[in-house]
Amino acid sequence: MKYGLASVTFRGRGWREVLAVARGCGLGGVEWGGDIHVPPGEALLAREVSQATADAGLAVLSYGSYYRLGGGEPFGPVLETALALRAGTVRVWAGAKGSAQYTAGEREQAISDARAVAGMAAAHGVTVAFEYHPNTLTDTAASALALLAAAGRGVRTYWQPNPRLTHGQNLNALAAVLPWLENVHVFHWAPEGARLPLEDGAPQWQAYLELAEGHARAALLEFVRGDDPAQCARDAACLTRLRTL
Repeated sequence: MKYGLASVTFRGRGWREVLAVARGCGLGGVEWGGDIHVPPGEALLAREVSQATADAGLAVLSYGSYYRLGGGEPFGPVLETALALRAGTVRVWAGAKGSAQYTAGEREQAISDARAVAGMAAAHGVTVAFEYHPNTLTDTAASALALLAAAGRGVRTYWQPNPRLTHGQNLNALAAVLPWLENVHVFHWAPEGARLPLEDGAPQWQAYLELAEGHARAALLEFVRGDDPAQCARDAACLTRLRTL
C-alpha cells in the first residue's frame, strides 16, 4: 500500500505547490483532484502534471473526479483526462444525496450508470472506484455493498471513517467493503467536523491500516488541520510511523 496526498487538501495552492508538499512530506504519490488541479477535458494539463509527478519521483495514485452517478454528465472527458494523467483509478461519486432518499428507480439509474462508466474505463485498463461518503449511495456500508454488488465486476470503492460513528462501527464498515477496497482517505476529525492532528487518532488509524493492508492500493492524506503544509508533514510522519509499528 502506497502512502500519498489527495491534492484537494490544498485547493488554494497550485498543482506545482501540491507536488512540492507531497514530495517534501516523503509521500509516494498524489491523487490529483478534478475540481481545481486537473479539471476534466484538460488533457494537455493532465499530461504535464503526470510528467511532473513522475519527474519528482512520485506516482499518480488516482484521478479524484467529481463525476456523480445518475447526474447525466458525460464521462468521456473524465476518462480522457485520467488516461492523459496516466491514472489507473478514477474516483467517482455515488450520486448526490443520501441513500435513504433514493427511490428504487433512481437507484437503478445510478447502478446502470455505474456499469456504463466502469465498462468505458475497463476498456482502457482503468478502474472506477466510488467515493465512500455521507449523502451518497455509499453513506452506509450496507448501501455501499448493495451498490457494489449490483454494479458488477470491475467496480471498487474507497473508504474513509465517518467521524460521527464509533471506532468499532467504522472498523466494521471497513471490514465489510474490504473485498472491493481500492484506496483509503486518511484524516482525523472530531464528530462535529473539526480537523485534528492525525497523531490524535493514531490508535484508530493503526487498526484501520492493519485491516486495509493487502487490500487497498493507497492510503491518501486528506484535509489536514488548518490547510497547513507543516501539519501535513507531521501527519505524513505519523502515517509512516504507524506502518512500522
